[in-house]
Amino acid sequence: MRILMVSEDLPGEQIGGLGKHVVTLANRLLAEGHHVEILGRDDRGREHCAAQIGFRGRFRPGFDQARPGWKELQLGVFNPLKRPYFARKIGRAINQHAIDFDVVHYHGHLPMVGLHVDEGINYVQTRHDQGSECLTHLRFRDGAVCDNLVPGDCSACIARRAGPMRKSVTAIAVNGYREQTARAFARHKTVFVSDFLRRQFLRAVPGADLSRCRVIHNFVDYPQLKAAAEAAPQAAQGDVVLVGRVDKGKGFGEFLAAVEGKLPPHARLQIVGDGPERAALEEKYGGEQVRFLGWQDYRDALALSARAHLCVVPSLCEEACSTTVLEALALGRQCVAMARGGTPELAQYQLYEGQLQLAASMDELVERVRAQLAEPPRRVAPAPSFGADAGRLLPRLLELYAEHTHLYDRHLHLEQRRHAG
Repeated sequence: MRILMVSEDLPGEQIGGLGKHVVTLANRLLAEGHHVEILGRDDRGREHCAAQIGFRGRFRPGFDQARPGWKELQLGVFNPLKRPYFARKIGRAINQHAIDFDVVHYHGHLPMVGLHVDEGINYVQTRHDQGSECLTHLRFRDGAVCDNLVPGDCSACIARRAGPMRKSVTAIAVNGYREQTARAFARHKTVFVSDFLRRQFLRAVPGADLSRCRVIHNFVDYPQLKAAAEAAPQAAQGDVVLVGRVDKGKGFGEFLAAVEGKLPPHARLQIVGDGPERAALEEKYGGEQVRFLGWQDYRDALALSARAHLCVVPSLCEEACSTTVLEALALGRQCVAMARGGTPELAQYQLYEGQLQLAASMDELVERVRAQLAEPPRRVAPAPSFGADAGRLLPRLLELYAEHTHLYDRHLHLEQRRHAG
């Protein structure tokens, strides 16, 4: 099968969880004998893009994300025209390149892109976050999960003191965004990476047609993780690893505040990642027991997790489907995480009972960390297989790719485009 992956997060020197997911999936499909290319941005350099992101196939520069002076922050409103503008740009690029492929799979932040993709194209998108209904993608405001569904109240995420006019403009933007997303879901196939995401969208848009939608969890490259686990030395008691972007939603600051003075003497926290809160947190909490390692190459980050006594994921935001949790489970490490978002769904991938410890509050999370550190590290031989390995979940995705009720019409459509070109 000829598959075109699409993402505005690629290329990049440091790619996040979504970008890693795209590359992992693309490389696994290549290994299975499919022809795969990635279509991404053309405003981050055009040379050696595939090697930069670790992709083993061809990278196609296709669209830019230049901002033509939207000034949302200065105006204090979400602009109703901004996101549809970028969605059209990506849709046009897909229409231009799709002629060479059997299926196009979009992984990005603009769920309405499908409205601008030609009807005859076999198009699938994956929703990796709460950006199906939330313009900030997180539903996280003032250090807490946001459960407000009133569109005008979304203005608080961009202007602290929004008056009636700003609220009205933002409401137009939010209502339009959700309505266009619902139409895109009804028109083309969609994957949610957790059932939590599907439920959240229906909560914001009751009655939306999700008959073309599936839930398929994120997956990992288990052979690579298994190799990291086999190469790792025995875990040293007390080594705790936290991996992620150091920002408000990830809960690093709240965890460090809650655990301060409560760690046993042998405990050592290693925080892997960079972000806007790193410098302040390092100045306040950094020391012999708490080390900030900054951004690490993926293999180095895996090696640190593979030899940890415990992996901790203290996210306060509702993670859709935490790859960090999946990686800890695949490596055989015990993992303590907040019971929020899609994380409870990942308990099905435990390699042994009690591997994933879920906490309802930060205080409970700290207590679970202390309890685990009081016990010797669990020694587990790498499992022969892992439930969230790309190879295990690929058949479900390939089945979805093959679903196309108008397959004959699609081939006819592509042939007409070839002759016209």
